[in-house]
Amino acid sequence: QVQLVDSGGGSVEPGGSLRLSCTPSGVTFSRYVMSWFRQPPGKEREFVSAIGRTNNRYYSDSVKGRCTISRDNAKNTVYLQMNNLKPEDAAVYYCAGSSTIILSSYRRASEYANWGRGTQVTVSS
Repeated sequence: QVQLVDSGGGSVEPGGSLRLSCTPSGVTFSRYVMSWFRQPPGKEREFVSAIGRTNNRYYSDSVKGRCTISRDNAKNTVYLQMNNLKPEDAAVYYCAGSSTIILSSYRRASEYANWGRGTQVTVSS
């Protein structure tokens, strides 16, 4: 059985910060590419960030420079530190993982078999 538990969402004012966490179970964590996607209200799920098995890091243009993804294999946890949050960052954020995804496919949601339940991020004044 594979489960991903994502957490860390909340409500912040514009310019605020949050750190999201995702802890998978039932997997060999070091073998997994881990990613974050988000789904704003009424919109499609979109790629945010990914971290590879060897700590290669990738970001969407919308968050590059404001977010940092990291992983701690000893804790089986991936993090997304988000700074300078904007109203357009408001969404449900989902953790995703795959042990079979190829490097060129990390932005494609269809490549990930395992998903967290989502954590809500709200940005408002």
